[in-house]
Amino acid sequence: MNQLPLSGRVVIITGASSGIGHATALAFAEAGAQVVLASRNLAALEDLAQLIRARGGETLVIPTDVADRAQGEQIVHETLSHWGRIDVVVANAGVYVRGRVVDVEIADVERSLAVNFYGALYPILAALPHMIEKHSGHLVLVTSMDAKKGIPLDAPYVAAKFALSGFGEVMRQELHGTGVSVTTVFPGRVATPMIEKIKVPWISAPISAESVARAIVQSVHRRQPEIIIPPLGRLLIYLNTLSPRLGDWLVRVFRLQGEVI
Repeated sequence: MNQLPLSGRVVIITGASSGIGHATALAFAEAGAQVVLASRNLAALEDLAQLIRARGGETLVIPTDVADRAQGEQIVHETLSHWGRIDVVVANAGVYVRGRVVDVEIADVERSLAVNFYGALYPILAALPHMIEKHSGHLVLVTSMDAKKGIPLDAPYVAAKFALSGFGEVMRQELHGTGVSVTTVFPGRVATPMIEKIKVPWISAPISAESVARAIVQSVHRRQPEIIIPPLGRLLIYLNTLSPRLGDWLVRVFRLQGEVI
């Protein structure tokens, strides 16, 4: 399979102020891409932009609340106005909304969907016509292992991530032959501020944001349909597919939901 060169490509990254987004922005910049940094934290974006420019990279900062449709779409408009093209969109912005099903409020689910689902769709669907017109582009949806196997306490988060991965599954098939590729990323626990107050079992020890970033860049190079990282996560997925009861048992035995500290 031919690899997609990244030098000179324009890459939009949402949730770029920290964690996976921050690491992914650096990884794409190091590969020679021009990166668009979007998140609500303007100060963190400016710091990241300064770091990228100090290393010889080019970047555009767009403070954005992806839960707001107008702002999510504005990322695309400003990028096209500034650079005239969009080659990759990494929909990474997310919020970890947890709660037992018996205690969950509809507002919790709505907040999770607003950021984790609609916040990904707004820039993706805004960029898609441009990509289809030029017969080239790549859409990356950063979901979670939770979108393969839901775990206790994560219902609001799981609902949004399942929705996003399902949308990506259909989008990948419908865009076949258009020149636009779709990759869905399923990370396990990642060492980011999102889980800093959760003690997780050894079997799901957090991986680095940099390892996820490298996998994302590689997926764009190779036009991979899915990434499951770390690879051990595939075992739970396979076993759960064979027997949901076995999958549930493994979640209970290893206490994969973790403990709040």
